[in-house]
Amino acid sequence: MDRVIKKPILTERSLQEATTGRYSFEVDLKADKRQIANAIKKAFSVDVLEIRTRILKGRRVRIRGTRLEKEGAKIKKATVRVPSGQKISVFETA
Repeated sequence: MDRVIKKPILTERSLQEATTGRYSFEVDLKADKRQIANAIKKAFSVDVLEIRTRILKGRRVRIRGTRLEKEGAKIKKATVRVPSGQKISVFETA
């Protein structure tokens, strides 16, 4: 598994949580908490205090011209808490 962190989640809520030291990322479905912590440490040079993960099921999408529906892909989100003195620059706003 070469890419554990797929992308940061930059929503209004996640940017508000970033002020308290909690950062949200979309991660690989097969990654465990230890792998996520190591990837965050390596990529952003911060210490990880806590990780919470959740798997979200994909949205249901209607197939055009039919009554059929299909389910989108699942994603895994991880919320990482870092010490109060450390920050991740991706979440900084002007």
